[in-house]
Amino acid sequence: MVQLENTKCSFLFCLGICVLICSAIYLKANISNAPIPTNDSQSLSASKTCDILPPATPGFQWQRKDCKRISYEPKPDSNCTRLQSELHFIMAPLSKEEEDFPLAFIITIHKELETFVRLLRAIYAPQNVYCIHIDDKALEEYKTRVRSLSGCFPNVFLASVSEKVTYAGFSRLQADINCMKDLVKSPIKWRRVINLCGQDFPTQSNLELIRYSQGSEWKDRNMTPGVKQPPSMKHRTVFSYVEKGNHVAPRAKGPKKGPPPHNLTIYFGTAYYSLTRPFVEFVLSDPVAKDLLEWSRDTFSPDEHYWVTLNHIKEAPGSRVDGEWEGNIRAIKWRDQEGRTHQGCKGKYIRDICIFGTGDLPWIIERDGMFANKFETASFPEAVDCLELWHRHKVLQQASVPIQPSWRLTTEVEISNSTLTLTPEDCV
Repeated sequence: MVQLENTKCSFLFCLGICVLICSAIYLKANISNAPIPTNDSQSLSASKTCDILPPATPGFQWQRKDCKRISYEPKPDSNCTRLQSELHFIMAPLSKEEEDFPLAFIITIHKELETFVRLLRAIYAPQNVYCIHIDDKALEEYKTRVRSLSGCFPNVFLASVSEKVTYAGFSRLQADINCMKDLVKSPIKWRRVINLCGQDFPTQSNLELIRYSQGSEWKDRNMTPGVKQPPSMKHRTVFSYVEKGNHVAPRAKGPKKGPPPHNLTIYFGTAYYSLTRPFVEFVLSDPVAKDLLEWSRDTFSPDEHYWVTLNHIKEAPGSRVDGEWEGNIRAIKWRDQEGRTHQGCKGKYIRDICIFGTGDLPWIIERDGMFANKFETASFPEAVDCLELWHRHKVLQQASVPIQPSWRLTTEVEISNSTLTLTPEDCV
């Protein structure tokens, strides 16, 4: 009997050891295989230095103003005044020149709330107006958060009609059209409209955007870089396409499309633009523009031919019939331009477009485009973080009004009292 008890105890002891070993193996496997968190708070991480910032005063250095984590997730009952201050929104026009020339922005988004908030605060000015198009497929919680944020600003609103956006599909073009219809009803008398996506970030200040668009080359003219459709792009408009879930595919056994309406010559260019208000009104009301829009419904990536084609019509307000790739709208590193327009991507290529890392920032600044594309906070959060600090510093340097403390993202501290960092986790 004693032997049986000893055997039983030994068995239970071994079983316990086995359970502990298996548990340890299981936990180790799950930890090592778990995805790296990609929630919004992770994108606050930045490199220890931001080399593109201008030199600080001798004996001082730049340090982030936010030394504690701040929430980028507004709630329905948020105190708007407090939210505007804590998120460092600039709540007054920075010059008479900007106040007299309000801009409109169309921003299409579907994820990464913090990235959107940081983009919005970088381009926000109270005299401007902002239409936010959220992909109808986005999570309801995300939509609610964006709706709560927009509710704190009288000049920020969600598009009245949302599309289920498909990459390279007509729905992407329709999203911009929906926002344009809303913008022309706005009481704000905006002068130009610029479209953005969630992976853009500005390199020009609001004042610089105005001065660039109102310079001798672009005053009262539309920016839609592009050329006559090359043979390699003919398939986009010769054959019919259909949106299938998350991609666009050729329509099975479908006949070729008919020629474009009104004997239009189709152009190929960028989906990004800077358009005058009269041109937008032309797009929404002119029969030629409406017919081209309808004809484009079953084409591939129609936003890359629609705007630039209309801008080559002589009758269109602000048109540039002899225009080609002029217009410094975006700083983009394409893989096939490596060695010619740039010396490689310091981040990584996705679909032959560079996702910027911090090593790309000097090139971006040198290009002096209106915006840079693309950024991905899940992969290179420090790139957005550093560019944002640089951009806000430039914006405030150009201001002709007193600077409010909450508008600053960085401050100068004595070197002996700082921790040589710009990260909010480490500064004291």
